[in-house]
Order: sequence, then structure tokens, then C-alpha cells
Amino acid sequence: MQQDRRTNRDRSDRTQAALIAAARGLFVERGYAETGTPELVAAAGVTRGALYHHFADKQALFRAVVEAEAAAVTTEVERAAPADLPPLEALEGGGDAFLRAMAAPGRTRLLLIEAPAVLGREAVDEIDARHGGRTLREGLAAAMATGALRPLPLDAAAQLLGAAYDRAALAIVGGADPAECRAVLAALVGGLRPPPSAAGTPGPGRRSRS
Repeated sequence: MQQDRRTNRDRSDRTQAALIAAARGLFVERGYAETGTPELVAAAGVTRGALYHHFADKQALFRAVVEAEAAAVTTEVERAAPADLPPLEALEGGGDAFLRAMAAPGRTRLLLIEAPAVLGREAVDEIDARHGGRTLREGLAAAMATGALRPLPLDAAAQLLGAAYDRAALAIVGGADPAECRAVLAALVGGLRPPPSAAGTPGPGRRSRS
């Protein structure tokens, strides 16, 4: 009985994975609106009943594709920014990994263009909060906690810096120079550093030692 349950679960997992993989390819190639359920089940090699067994509708399948893509990006970011790296190095390494991961064919279209249009901004923000937004927020929090970055409202900093990275990803896919985008992003992060220490600077009424 336990073996049967495991076999059924494995079969269900394979069917679900096949649907997500087929849907990703079609959504990238045709876009969400131009992709129909008959094409989806044909590409996945499953029945229409199998589709609706796993997903309520086409939008639910699209959301699963978006979730999987966001998770894949996060995996790359976390691999490039292990916990033992100094916070600023982790932010820079994670940011570079994000841009590389987003360069995968079709990914920027799925995550940054189609997802907000199909799912709505609130749903996309919820997905991001579990994936890329979470890693960026954690990286900023660690850098602020160690004094590597000045203390700032964390949610606002993560949201605005994340938007800059998203825009850079779109620009790079559109033909912008990746090195230029990375240089600007590095300058943005650098601008969040605390000002140089005033220690040793002569104060009012004091003379510096000669």
C-alpha cells in the first residue's frame, strides 16, 4: 500500500512537472493570451483531465511556472552569496547572479512583463517575497546590521533596489551593455554605505596635529 502511494505520488509529480515545463515553453514562445489549454496538454503529453486535476485553470498553471522560475533565480543568487561572505560582497555577488539568471531565454518576459499583467501586482509581490525579494531583503538587513550599509527603512530599500535590478535585467535582455548596468547598480549599492568616519578630523576650535 505504501509503495502504491509512493508510485502514485511520483507519477503525479512527473505529470505536474511535465505540465509546468511544457507551459513555460509555450508561454515564452506565444505569450499567455495566445496559449490555449489544448496546446498545453498536447505539449505535455497528458490529458485535459490531468491538467485540471493538478491546476484549477490556465492561470493557476501560469502561476506555477512563475513560481518555478522565481525559485530558480533565487537558487542561483543564494549559491553566489553564501552566508560566510562579507555582507557587501554577498550583495554584489547575489546581484550579479540575479542578472545572469534573468538572462535565461524568456525569463524576463515571464517574470517581469507577463506575470504582473496576468496575475496582478499583489500576487507577483507575494511570489517575490518568497524568493528574490526575500534574498535581497535579507542581504540588506545583514549589511545594515554590520554597519556595512547605513541604517535605512528596510522594506523601502529592498523594494527600490529590487526595482533597479529588475529594470537592469530588462535592459540587458533588450541589448544594453551588461557591464554598464552592473557599474550603475554597484554605484547605487555603494551610495548606501555610511559616510566616512569623522574620526581624526579637526573639530571646531581644534587644531590638527602637524
